[in-house]
Amino acid sequence: MDPQSQIRDLKRQLLALGPLLPGSISEQWNVCGTPGCACKAARNPRKHGPYYQLSFSVQGRSSSMFLRKHEVPEARRRIASYQRFKALCFRLVAAYVQLARTQGLAGR
Repeated sequence: MDPQSQIRDLKRQLLALGPLLPGSISEQWNVCGTPGCACKAARNPRKHGPYYQLSFSVQGRSSSMFLRKHEVPEARRRIASYQRFKALCFRLVAAYVQLARTQGLAGR
């Protein structure tokens, strides 16, 4: 496929991605501060949770947010879309480099 066709196709794919989220999801289990709670039992403690946390970095700043259990599948889809976005951007840059090499910088 010629570079210009490849660029058009990659841009079309980028526009179709939908919502994105960077990062990863972790599952958290906690021990509370209530005396006598089952989470502090000497034998077979039952921690509270699971709680789901999305951790990410944007513009060099780390952050996180808690997710409700029903939000986890959608967050996973958006993380997968973000991974696809990064791969498509890499391919788009490579196509522009190939175009510059074949047609020079005066071309589009």
